[in-house]
Amino acid sequence: MSRQTFNACRTLTVGGEDYRYYALAVVAEAGLASIDRLPFTLKILLENLLRFEDGETVTRADIEALVAWQRQRRSDHEIAYRPARVLMQDFTGVPAVVDLAAMRDAVRRAGGDPKRINPRIPVDLVIDHSVMVDKYAIPEAFAYNVEREMERNHERYAFLRWGQLAFDNFRVVPPGTGICHQVNLEYLARTVWSEQDGNSRLAYPDTLVGTDSHTTMINGLAVLGWGVGGIEAEAAMLGQPISMLIPEVVGFRFTGALGEGVTATDLVLTVTELLRDFGVVGKFVEFFGEGLSRLSLADRATIANMAPEYGATCGFFPVDQVTLDYLKLTGRPEATVALVEAYARAQGMWRDDDVPDPLYTDVLELDLSTVRPSLAGPRRPQDRVWLGDLKTATDDAIPGDAREKTVTVAGSDYELKQGDVVIAAITSCTNTSNPAVMMGAGLLAKKAVEKGLRQKPWVKTSLAPGSKVVTDYLEKAGLQRYLDQLGFNVVGYGCTTCIGNSGPLADPVADAIAEGDLTVCSVLSGNRNFEGRVHAQTRANWLASPPLVVAFALAGTTRIDLTREPLGEDADGNPVYLKDIWPSDAEIAELVSLVSADMFREKYADVFTGEPSWRQLPVPEGETYDWAPDSTYVREPSFFEIRQDSPQGLPGFAGARMLAMLGDSITTDHISPAGAILASSPAGVYLREHGVEPAEFNSYGSRRGNHEVMVRGTFANIRLRNELAPGVEGGYTRGLDGKVTTIFEAAMAYRKAGIPLIIIAGREYGTGSSRDWAAKGTLLLGVKAVIAESYERIHRSNLIGMGILPLQFPPGVDRKTLQLDGSETFDLAACPGPVESGQTIPLRINRTDGGSDEVEVICRLDTHNEIRYYQAGGILNYVLRRIVKE
Repeated sequence: MSRQTFNACRTLTVGGEDYRYYALAVVAEAGLASIDRLPFTLKILLENLLRFEDGETVTRADIEALVAWQRQRRSDHEIAYRPARVLMQDFTGVPAVVDLAAMRDAVRRAGGDPKRINPRIPVDLVIDHSVMVDKYAIPEAFAYNVEREMERNHERYAFLRWGQLAFDNFRVVPPGTGICHQVNLEYLARTVWSEQDGNSRLAYPDTLVGTDSHTTMINGLAVLGWGVGGIEAEAAMLGQPISMLIPEVVGFRFTGALGEGVTATDLVLTVTELLRDFGVVGKFVEFFGEGLSRLSLADRATIANMAPEYGATCGFFPVDQVTLDYLKLTGRPEATVALVEAYARAQGMWRDDDVPDPLYTDVLELDLSTVRPSLAGPRRPQDRVWLGDLKTATDDAIPGDAREKTVTVAGSDYELKQGDVVIAAITSCTNTSNPAVMMGAGLLAKKAVEKGLRQKPWVKTSLAPGSKVVTDYLEKAGLQRYLDQLGFNVVGYGCTTCIGNSGPLADPVADAIAEGDLTVCSVLSGNRNFEGRVHAQTRANWLASPPLVVAFALAGTTRIDLTREPLGEDADGNPVYLKDIWPSDAEIAELVSLVSADMFREKYADVFTGEPSWRQLPVPEGETYDWAPDSTYVREPSFFEIRQDSPQGLPGFAGARMLAMLGDSITTDHISPAGAILASSPAGVYLREHGVEPAEFNSYGSRRGNHEVMVRGTFANIRLRNELAPGVEGGYTRGLDGKVTTIFEAAMAYRKAGIPLIIIAGREYGTGSSRDWAAKGTLLLGVKAVIAESYERIHRSNLIGMGILPLQFPPGVDRKTLQLDGSETFDLAACPGPVESGQTIPLRINRTDGGSDEVEVICRLDTHNEIRYYQAGGILNYVLRRIVKE
């Protein structure tokens, strides 16, 4: 690989050790513009280009284009980016390892060496998405839930243990340890990476992509990372660069300081609302300003975590003294901390209040002192509601003629009402990584218990920290026992409620909800509250800080103004208000000071070892996986074919029919199978046919290694509204015969008739988690193209990665202006010649009355690499062909 264009290699001596690094200053020395005021994120991309310049995938022109970004503060230039590592969780990680195993089989069948399929960069997979809240509010909850997790998932976990042995550069963090993003923040990340390179060490920025949207959390530690589809992550593992346009960078200036009693959660919900309203989809956001110095690293990580909710690719915080202090607090080696400071200063990547601000495409500003206690919901994380307005917001979510409906809960002395809280969960890395809000929750619980308050009996309470360090400091602070008394016993170390693993409600409560068709609520300290995600019976879901989660467990309803109405009464019958038990900032700070580096060193000392139940799992042997033909968890997928040649144009299609016509903000939760598997669903029928009883169905997420289950659950979300089946919620459509049927059954009928399918959708198609099955399932249903008004970045990339064509309506045109009703057929013109990014393609709409319309739809293959991937039948087939040819 040639790196001679800029002769950028320099030596940095830190603690007596020499490191080679690629100096950014060389671009100015070579006569290009100064980069002193280039955004920090683009400096990281610039270093990446300098380090990987080879004259082919990275050229001098790419480097010059990135430096020239400063002139217009935007660019349409495409670059090839190579992250340092990949992070995965088990829901997305299992299908990724399944794909790698299947690719090894494909290479072997083609006469090649299967071990050519192997990660070329470090990959960490953290098992955190599979623990469910079966037991809660009892001391034995954690042990029981972990035992059930191992019982349900032993086959998946044995498969991952095979992968750990079969693949190089692949590590697995066992279940019961923590959430991947919190483990990354507290242990895996280094901020500046170093590795042995020949006779010396090479230092460069720690960067990564992850198979979970909230990989962005690590940007709080000045590590540039974001979520990609599992498909794109697999290609990165195999040495394929990530193709991207040089992004716009939006600066977000913080001034002032947070007021008394205001939490990082309140702040992130405010930031999410502002940035989502402004519009930052596909852009980098970089935080700056003097207010930054008054935000802890944990506060920064909370904000960075929710970048997918405000729509940005990432939300970045540069290196400063707060970064170094956190690295020390979490027990990172002294040599690592010293290297981070020296490297950041040498590269102009060190933030200081006294230096000029970077240049940004646009700038927003927030005075921290204006932030107020808030929640977000009832269906989207960007819909912030001031605490005092929650009662009204809940009323708005309840049908007006049913607001006073109540149902007596069988076997109890209480009634369930509209707006009642049935789930209160302290969950998700977003907040459990932040000692201030966790100590705040513990202190509020202590004060509540001392006042004689208790959680309402209809509320399912749970605490699922993102790492064992949280339990350590809550116990040392003497707070866990008070949380236990209010039902917030530890139920597991994983994502739980935030991803829909909330487990069952008590039968009498579930029956009452169903009997009254009640609009009941969850309150959780997570980052996602999309319809049907948290629990099938909670129609309103509110994101809140951990202290507010405890407060609403005490109140038992969201139809209350906690700024004015009491939570309950003390032993003497006196009203107790939220302000009476809310801890002061000084009280919280005193307890946060108990958190020490020794806690992190101790809890992460054996992070890869796991419990005996993990170590005792049987481990299959061999460089290729021995697929079990009767497995309902792990099956060889049918995605891969090694094409000798790829077409140069776009093939088009004729006579396509609509499988679904969808509205705005369709999320990957609507598309990708998630949550519980209903016995009556196509996936449930399949499992029962294969001898699996409903009690052992587990979740869709746990069965992502079986394409037969997943294709049957695609578009099967219980809250999906398909306009081809008006008045019906769930995975239904109008089939080939005109009758309403399940989307899976309709798709199979169209496939049997040889009819290609398309999806029509509105704005922001594919928002939410980076679920590759939202694209894989769509492909297996027979969908050739999606035509939407706009796309969320990750899902558009996933569609291309599976060989599905993303098309976009031109401005002013949509399904409504075209008066589509599902009876039409669609012809997409073939493009025989070279394809250009962003070109338009004629789409003919044929109507049943013999008429037709033609629309020039926009081809959303945005880069040359995306064009190549699509033409090869997807990114993994593209990689396979290259490996076999080599």
